[in-house]
Amino acid sequence: MGILNYTEEHERFRQRLIDHIEKEIKPNAAKWEKDKIVPKEDWRKMGEKGFLSTAVAKEYGGPGLDFLYSVIVSEEMITSGQTGLAAGLHSDIIVPYIEAFGTEAIKKKFLPGCVSGDIITAVAMTEPAAGSDVASIETTAVEEGDEVIINGSKTFISNGINCDLVIVAAKDPGVESKHNALSLYLVEDGTPGFTRGRHLEKMGMYAQDTAELFFSDCRIPKENMLGEKGGGFIMLMQKLQQERLVSAISNVKAAEFLLEKAVEFCKTNEVDGKPLSKQQAVKFTLAELATETKLNRALLDQVIKGHMEGENIIAETMMIKYSSSEMANQLVDRLMDLFGEYGALESNHIAEHFRDLRITTIFAGTTEIMKTIIAQAMGL
Repeated sequence: MGILNYTEEHERFRQRLIDHIEKEIKPNAAKWEKDKIVPKEDWRKMGEKGFLSTAVAKEYGGPGLDFLYSVIVSEEMITSGQTGLAAGLHSDIIVPYIEAFGTEAIKKKFLPGCVSGDIITAVAMTEPAAGSDVASIETTAVEEGDEVIINGSKTFISNGINCDLVIVAAKDPGVESKHNALSLYLVEDGTPGFTRGRHLEKMGMYAQDTAELFFSDCRIPKENMLGEKGGGFIMLMQKLQQERLVSAISNVKAAEFLLEKAVEFCKTNEVDGKPLSKQQAVKFTLAELATETKLNRALLDQVIKGHMEGENIIAETMMIKYSSSEMANQLVDRLMDLFGEYGALESNHIAEHFRDLRITTIFAGTTEIMKTIIAQAMGL
């Protein structure tokens, strides 16, 4: 029934990744969640095995593979029991900005390290007073000779502690139009004036090092600007589509994974001498959740196919992002009821995903933002 053409090479890659997850990630996942960070060495292990930045062209040190390899990584990492080694965030959300908009010098300098895992990336858009409305960013970038001076603060930045390279969205205070004032800049770890604030404590995604970033008279070479000056808003809008698709891929896979675990649980656990799976209410609940998951999978695969073929699927991408995040949250909430006390155990995938999935209706654009864009596409 699938419409995506996975080849034998794709499936061999998937199995290698599954083996890596079983050997190198799952045994360490609980510690990473407790420590609230992933050791950089484990990022490098992913890079050494070819699981990072799979789309980067060979001329920049990457394998130049198609988007289905990115789909495989996003899907299989959902089963790893941790959120900190966010390969999809690094490889398919942040690094594409560098490859698409960086100069040749920038690409040759940074992309090989992004592939190998020696460079962990972050993107700094969100500010204390600017979230989904990126045009309201207040961080400034002022040119002075051959340098750009950045001043401002960012918050809720994923990979904020580990990042070796961060893409910073900042505005030219001399440009009146908010949309035309925004540009994107690369800031390397260790640059004077670039400091980290709090390592933020969150209700979920514990191993994901989320932090505040501060820029105080942070001077970078003018060559570290991505694309054209004032083109930041357009670049962000272009790349947000893939970010939202990557989010949806993880949401749907999480739902499938949890549903599989729930079916196993209900078949093997009894109430009054009868398996839970034989209770009509339980059967109906699982049937409903399976249907919703299948519907989201069907739309997701169609959107992935359209994305790979370069179709105009802006509205459909918004649909699957919002639909999958809401569906996955509703699914894990209902499964918590089925699992009862067992679902609340920290060792259970249900408890883990109950926390981790909640943010998915917010990041990469809230459900309300998604509905607004869909309505605009409908001419409303």
